[in-house]
Amino acid sequence: MTTAQLTTQIQKKKSFLCIGLDVDLNKIPKYLLKLEDPIFAFNKAIIDATHHLCVAYKPNTAFYEAYGIKGWQALEKTINYLNDKHPEIYTIADAKRGDIGNTSTMYAKAFFEDLGFDSVTVAPYMGKDSVEPFLAFKDKHTILLALTSNQGAFDFQTNPEISGVDGVELYKKVLETSKSWQNSENLMYVVGATKAEFLADIRNIIPASFLLVPGVGAQGGNLQEVCKYGMNSSVGLLINSSRGIIYASQDEDFAQAAAAKAEELQVQMEAVLSEKS
Repeated sequence: MTTAQLTTQIQKKKSFLCIGLDVDLNKIPKYLLKLEDPIFAFNKAIIDATHHLCVAYKPNTAFYEAYGIKGWQALEKTINYLNDKHPEIYTIADAKRGDIGNTSTMYAKAFFEDLGFDSVTVAPYMGKDSVEPFLAFKDKHTILLALTSNQGAFDFQTNPEISGVDGVELYKKVLETSKSWQNSENLMYVVGATKAEFLADIRNIIPASFLLVPGVGAQGGNLQEVCKYGMNSSVGLLINSSRGIIYASQDEDFAQAAAAKAEELQVQMEAVLSEKS
């Protein structure tokens, strides 16, 4: 999917919501555990109830890898279901990969060719040759970890003590350097909602890029603040909420409860888009 197609879906649905499918068997309704594939059953119900309210889904692969081959098969069924039933929806493999070139190529093939995701999250620490293999795939996006929503982000990403002689924070160097990489037009960036005050500086460096913004909801990020400083002329935002939506209820009404939480965010997004237009 191209960014133009994604932007069209945002305008059509009046939403820039991404729903994280992070399935923990300890948190889903107990009756699902009796089914042959409780992970896929949970995901299918969430997707069926919320697909009209969001433009993207983001399974975090750790929540599937933790359950071995059955978890991986559930992930495969989930992405196949999305690509078959809702091909207009953007899909993100939240895998946080990144390794030497030949290994990155294999990671890219796994998520882009075998599984058929539209994008994958990638760690930039190993630099250009670890990221460019992902960028080589046409109409696929590499979502680079730039400024994350966790507390440990302050250890390196914004720490002035390791910023170097020019005093520029590490996350800014990542953003600036990545623009010189081959096929950098295929880059998106992760910027945590809990770091909304940094968005103005980020937009000065990458004004046109899409940002994947986790941390709204359970982590306390503020949607209005993110939109105020992070939105560009083509919206340029995917706001992710995971736990705050998919675990709204642990009863049999879990899918309906998830849809209600998703709709709350979509209504706020529609208001923001109306003000923007």
